[in-house]
Amino acid sequence: MKKAAFVLLVFVLSGFNFVTVAQTKTLLIADFDDGEPRTKLGEDLGTWDGFPNDATQRCTMKFEADDALGTSGGRSVRLDYDVDSPNPAYNGFWVKIGNADVSGFDTLSFYVKGDGQKGFTSKIKVELKDMKHGKASFLVENITDKWQKISLTLDPHSLDPNQKKPVEEFVIVFDDINSRPKIGSLLFDQIEFSKSL
Repeated sequence: MKKAAFVLLVFVLSGFNFVTVAQTKTLLIADFDDGEPRTKLGEDLGTWDGFPNDATQRCTMKFEADDALGTSGGRSVRLDYDVDSPNPAYNGFWVKIGNADVSGFDTLSFYVKGDGQKGFTSKIKVELKDMKHGKASFLVENITDKWQKISLTLDPHSLDPNQKKPVEEFVIVFDDINSRPKIGSLLFDQIEFSKSL
């Protein structure tokens, strides 16, 4: 009887050898922890304005001591946007990918949350630019005032899969069509590419 119990226990424990923990390959682009306008790859990042000479619309950034992953000393980037203009308005944030080879990754992810006191849009547009073949666009919705991870599946047909580095720039877009309210503030953190192995 005791022998049978022992055999059963060995069987149950050995069954765990067949459980595979999903592994993920990641490439961290930016986590903003150093408070400097550059990526983990040494590339530039910053804000852009569709109409720089129009003072009624703008996007500015600053680094906040607020971290999506709760890392001690970590930071995120705050984007204060304004597309409340009598003219067509759009602006946003860009991150250079540089010479990194991201062709083997199938997911782009980042963390985002809105500032409940300043107000924020629950909808933004995200673009991945391939300077030779165009861009892939994603509409991100249901942003709240709590950190949430956004994961975007990359369509291998949206950008040229034969290029070594099909993505050259990550862009966030605020515009007068999708941004409600038209003035507000969002925080972003931990921009990375990944692939399940």
